[in-house]
Amino acid sequence: MLDKNLVHDMLSEALATGGDFSELFVENHQRNSISMVNGIIEKAQSGINYGAGLRIFNGFNAIYAYTNDTSRENLLKMARETAAAVKKDRSIQARGFQVLNFDKAHPITTPFCTATRNRAVGLLREGSDSAQNYDPLVTQTTGFYLDSTQDVLIANSEGLWAEDQRTRTRFGITAIASSSTEKQTGSVSKGAHAGFELYDTMNTADMGAQAAEQAITMLKADLCPGGKMPVIIGDAFGGVIFHEACGHSLEATSVAKDASVFCGKLGQRIAGDKVTAIDDGTMPNEWGSMNIDDEGTPARKNVLIENGILKTYLVDKLNGLRMGMASTGSGRRESYRFAPTSRMTNTYIAAGNDEFDAMVAAVDYGIFAKKMGGGSVSPGTGEFNFSVTEAYMIRGGEIAEPVRGATLIGKGHEILLGIVMVGKYMTQSDGMCGSKSGSVPTNVGEPHILVNEILVGGRK
Repeated sequence: MLDKNLVHDMLSEALATGGDFSELFVENHQRNSISMVNGIIEKAQSGINYGAGLRIFNGFNAIYAYTNDTSRENLLKMARETAAAVKKDRSIQARGFQVLNFDKAHPITTPFCTATRNRAVGLLREGSDSAQNYDPLVTQTTGFYLDSTQDVLIANSEGLWAEDQRTRTRFGITAIASSSTEKQTGSVSKGAHAGFELYDTMNTADMGAQAAEQAITMLKADLCPGGKMPVIIGDAFGGVIFHEACGHSLEATSVAKDASVFCGKLGQRIAGDKVTAIDDGTMPNEWGSMNIDDEGTPARKNVLIENGILKTYLVDKLNGLRMGMASTGSGRRESYRFAPTSRMTNTYIAAGNDEFDAMVAAVDYGIFAKKMGGGSVSPGTGEFNFSVTEAYMIRGGEIAEPVRGATLIGKGHEILLGIVMVGKYMTQSDGMCGSKSGSVPTNVGEPHILVNEILVGGRK
């Protein structure tokens, strides 16, 4: 993407005032998106995001600058101006480059350039029509399609030269069901580190029907009662509770600043003994996967919690220096406009040995939070508040009537210790995670889990 001599000169110029380390991130990112409302195309967009970001380490601190002008003159100027923030009586040269060779674990068989825009529109219309025709109570449908091809170059003063291409696509259908007094929403989506071949494995009509069914079920549901009670949390997107309430607290972004409830707890029990939690960026063709992170470190499988014991944190290069730990391949950023920091990839609670029916039978009175929605969390305390988009009462060991308006309230570290049963089948769901280094693709996942007690916020 750029000449090696130019990059070497720039990285050396960045160290001329005494910096300890310099790094260049260059990207050429092409995106195409289509949105649809009630079967009609609302917006279709295509664009290219191109630019370069320069980072210089000064001890445990860093200076970051970026530009979309990658001419030699401008890049060297940016290096000098950024280096001016460091004032040490020394100057070092960047090392000669060695190309990083790595496994490419996410094969692309149908590049987006070989698929017509009309096919994407047809898939959206198929999903939208299925949702619209599911029931007269469905009053609105929306859908989105995205494809993304990002070419990156990462080079640093330690001699790293790494180039990669990330190819992703995502598709979703939302249905809104309405009565004279209420509106409820159901949504289904699928994303992958894949090309257009993903759509050969999907049934978009089924996705539309699932979205409509969820919306209608909740429209007809009674209000959820509140109070402390056992809760079965659903698989797939149910993992968002671990992601938000615990996963962010295991990122070095928080841990290095002593701003996490899990600081200083490596080797200690922080969860029930049935809980093993993993962040795995190597999973083939998953939405949150990558070959290398945005610092050029190969992706890896990180066991965060094993049988309840905290094993490691998610660590990027800079925070690793602060903590005295090596990178775990977790340095990520939205684009060249952001400096990287530690972020999750595909984060999930691993499958256990408990049957779902046994979980239900173990609950005399509680709720089954089948599908989770959004929420908020404080990494420093682990306190969270999450909405439940589809829930059912459990009475006498059996799933009973649907209920709406439920929220789950608590502290992430307390929830981990309260997990008493873990199901046999782990599934994942796609999403976007926002944090200090922007918005990045991530998967969340888990099997069904039973938590012995959570405060359920209700309206009844």
